[in-house]
Amino acid sequence: MTENKLETMGIIYIKATFNNTIIHLTDLAGQTLSVVTGGEVTTQSRLKANPTIAMFVAKKIAEKAKEIGIRSVFVRVRGAGGKLAPSPGPGANAAIKSLSREGLKIMNITDMTPTPRGGPKPKGGKRGRRV
Repeated sequence: MTENKLETMGIIYIKATFNNTIIHLTDLAGQTLSVVTGGEVTTQSRLKANPTIAMFVAKKIAEKAKEIGIRSVFVRVRGAGGKLAPSPGPGANAAIKSLSREGLKIMNITDMTPTPRGGPKPKGGKRGRRV
């Protein structure tokens, strides 16, 4: 019973930056089953991070998951990270909505965006920047 249940689960990694949306489907062991990007769906590079294109990417990956036999997924969302992009891009929410509309059962959503801790020394020396 548990083997059959494990076979029907997977992990979907959504990397939503402000330039592109990449969705990566793996099984629970981490073996890659499918990868779909925004560039595969659209020919215009300026639209790759668009929420509409992210919906089409998620729809494509959901179809592939159903072909393989995956019915429920864990979703891990990741943005570019760092000081300038602390949150995922515009395609993340649209992709998650589209996955649930396609019939995949979402077990858990985790935000894995890296956050800066400390970083390089600020410019200006010991006494700061003198104006």
